[in-house]
Amino acid sequence: MSTAILTGQPVPGSSIEGDLRSLGYDVRVAADPAEAETLLAQVPGDQRVAVVDARFVGHLHALRLGLTDPRFPLAAIPGAVTAQPAGRQALTRAMAREHSAGAGTTLVDSLADRIATALDADGTDVHRPELGSLVAAVPTDPQARNEARQAVAAVDDEAVRLKSAVKSRDGFFTTFFISPYSRYLARWCARRGLTPNQVTTASLLTALIAAGCAATGTRGGFIAAGVLLLASFVLDCTDGQLARYDLQYSTLGAWLDATFDRAKEYAYYAGLALGAARGGDDVWALALGAMVLQTCRHVVDFSFNEANHDATANTSPTAALSGKLDSVGWTVWVRRMIVLPIGERWAMIAVLTAATTPRITFYALLIGCAFAATYTTAGRVLRSVTRRARRTDRAAQALADLADSGPLAQGFAEALKNPARRLPGFAVPAVALLSGAVLVATAAFTGFGTPWVVVAALLHALACGLAVARPLKGALDWLVPPFLRAAEYGTVLVLAAKADVNGALPAAFGLVAAVAYHHYDTVYRIRGNAGAPPAWLVRAIGGHEGRTLLVIVLAAVLSASQFTVALTALAVTVALVVLVESTRFWVSSGAPAVHDEGEPA
Repeated sequence: MSTAILTGQPVPGSSIEGDLRSLGYDVRVAADPAEAETLLAQVPGDQRVAVVDARFVGHLHALRLGLTDPRFPLAAIPGAVTAQPAGRQALTRAMAREHSAGAGTTLVDSLADRIATALDADGTDVHRPELGSLVAAVPTDPQARNEARQAVAAVDDEAVRLKSAVKSRDGFFTTFFISPYSRYLARWCARRGLTPNQVTTASLLTALIAAGCAATGTRGGFIAAGVLLLASFVLDCTDGQLARYDLQYSTLGAWLDATFDRAKEYAYYAGLALGAARGGDDVWALALGAMVLQTCRHVVDFSFNEANHDATANTSPTAALSGKLDSVGWTVWVRRMIVLPIGERWAMIAVLTAATTPRITFYALLIGCAFAATYTTAGRVLRSVTRRARRTDRAAQALADLADSGPLAQGFAEALKNPARRLPGFAVPAVALLSGAVLVATAAFTGFGTPWVVVAALLHALACGLAVARPLKGALDWLVPPFLRAAEYGTVLVLAAKADVNGALPAAFGLVAAVAYHHYDTVYRIRGNAGAPPAWLVRAIGGHEGRTLLVIVLAAVLSASQFTVALTALAVTVALVVLVESTRFWVSSGAPAVHDEGEPA
């Protein structure tokens, strides 16, 4: 139970007590600041507490936004301030100081507002939600109160709440074909007590059933798969809208939302590949290629955003031009569509599954994703080389964590610190790109299991050590993690294809899926300011260069059929280790209560 302390002059006929109780608050009334301080001290330290001016006039949803969002330790709107346990000490200090400094003035000045101002003066981070047309005010006379009430009556609180449940920035397909009705589905779920996590789980189950239908290899199964994939996407939009509608953000929800989208999409790829195999068409290489391309696209997004998320003097003529284009309506939608975000991508996959074959579906997916990756990466490279930015230690550490370097690369990095300092700025990503390209080319153009690939893998590990031997603060250093991902995933794909035995490519698909999950997990921990996964986990699964070398050695010493068994065992081992640790972290009390509102890719 949360506690709200009402302060200030009571107003006859005010609905504030009822509004607070409807939001789950136990309401206590303080006659003066001294009593408010006493009541605050009586509230258990593990509960949320709010200080609200009794004269508050505003929309219920304004109070909801200001007083119930679980993501922020401290939050405030005009006339109200709230603290979760993590922000309780700061709130107590601010109230004590304001009580001492402002005795006798609270009938005119809002104690809640003065506390919020004091928190700002202390340098404490206080979240202030964007209210838009919602009203939140503390009128000090009858005329102002009447005007505020008229302003409340003029705005439909529920319509604003429903509209704000939809992401402000989303893809064309999602904005115009899904959100117009999924928001009402979200409200329906809220009124029946359903949680975002339940809707997320329903979306996953629907996608898995869709994958199962695709795996039948029949035309009816493909049609059902396409319909169910679209239904899964509707539920996928609904869970986030429900979270925003009811402010039901949670650590578990963050984990589910962050991982299930990829699990659904990649499971569907596997279902399509199984269905094609039933019809005599082996498209596992295409399915794995699509997963590799899509994952590398995401790593480009994540790395670029982390590199620039807190950079100073972060200006670029290219970014300015992009901002101007965003002011022209039609260019906004064209640019959002050509990057093939999740809505457009899933719609394309669903329609092509129902109307064509898995092979055509994967060809279209690979071509579309390749074009989108080229467009977005080229734009970001151009921004980076024209940008005057000083990147922080935090950004450099995030890129190093995303690189996922294991003991071998770290050892080389330690030995190559001095030579690395003499490298020119653009040499770092160039080293990562060239060594990875040489490795994949060697695997592709030599015989399966030749020792030359082992030599190329050792040289790649050495080059990776050189690439991460100094802080990744260069203009293009954000390219290092995606280049390393492409090298690792590409090598596994090529070796599995060259093994040319049944089961090799599905085993490689499983291994890349498990490793990709580890990399997505790393991203969302960093986004939540929780740091990278523990060092023991990276060591246990070898780092990118260790896993790559192990797969290459297995190909060199085993027959093709034995290699397939070993690849399967490696995939299961990596999956178990990373899933157990990830689950432990995301259900722990220390996990961040984040909710992904990022790019719709």
